[in-house]
Amino acid sequence: MRLAGAFVLALAAPLSGCATVEYYAQAISGHLEVVRRAQPIEEQLRESGTPAQLKRRLERVLVIREFASRELGLPENGSYRRYADIGRAFVIWNVFAAPEFSLAPIQSCFPVAGCVAYRGYFAEADAQAYAGEMRRRGNDVFMLGVPAYSTLGWFDDPVLNTFVHYPEAELARLLFHELAHQVAYARDDTVFNESFAVTVEEEGVRRWLARKGSEEQRAAYEALQARRRAFLSLVSRYREKLAALYGGSVSDEEKRQGKARLFAAMMADYGALKASWGGFAGYDRFLAQGPNNALLASVIAYTELVPAFRALLAGERGELPTFYARVKELARLDKATRQQRLAGLSAK
Repeated sequence: MRLAGAFVLALAAPLSGCATVEYYAQAISGHLEVVRRAQPIEEQLRESGTPAQLKRRLERVLVIREFASRELGLPENGSYRRYADIGRAFVIWNVFAAPEFSLAPIQSCFPVAGCVAYRGYFAEADAQAYAGEMRRRGNDVFMLGVPAYSTLGWFDDPVLNTFVHYPEAELARLLFHELAHQVAYARDDTVFNESFAVTVEEEGVRRWLARKGSEEQRAAYEALQARRRAFLSLVSRYREKLAALYGGSVSDEEKRQGKARLFAAMMADYGALKASWGGFAGYDRFLAQGPNNALLASVIAYTELVPAFRALLAGERGELPTFYARVKELARLDKATRQQRLAGLSAK
């Protein structure tokens, strides 16, 4: 739910159905509560009551924030210059849903914001209720608490207690990702938006660690990235197998049985992968609900076009301003033309 700010504007458009009104209401009230709790970081650094550990983290946030604008060309505004403790571990809960025999996520469409591949809720109970409704309709569902969201520049997004104590490289990664959403946004194209932001976060952290990181931080981050690549490779393999199964001419019952076998094999392969990592369990929470179509759809939404954006950045010789300009041009195209252009980049 990187669109909370857009929902405020959406209320000016005609609405239909109580559920729609209720959804917008929770988005607006949830975001305004976050804003209400936010205070300027500079003020918190001066306050004697601010814990020393939090002060140190907030000081690093300001250094990362300055780097984001000065070195990465990300927006220079009030975002991530305020801090809010919202008193919980996650700011929102995202719910993905997909049909029983499809890896395409069910879209939710809104005035102004357009269509997105998930729904986000500020209250876990609301997310659970929507997830339950989608399951009753026969869909696969994946729900996960997330630490941050972007209002696409409509508001000054604050730093939150949900992520401020992340390891420094991960903290930088998250801030670069969310600020990237303020650079370019393509309506009705979650995969484009998220894949672009992931590309920016990766390039941003690489440059951050090269300039500001220690050897220990660089080694730790590379180990984490290697695990990410291995996990994404695992998901990609089973995505291809499932797509072939669902596109086949066998009966629904045969698809159902084949799906169960493939997901069981995926979990077995994940167990072997985890063992090769020495027991690193960073993806256990992600898989705790059991793998299904919606879970794979959530991964695809964030990664599918990353190779194309990497190729585009390389074609611009790593010059971020010209890269951003090209991405904005792509965002203005109709979706079919944009996908065709990106497919050409991925093939290079």
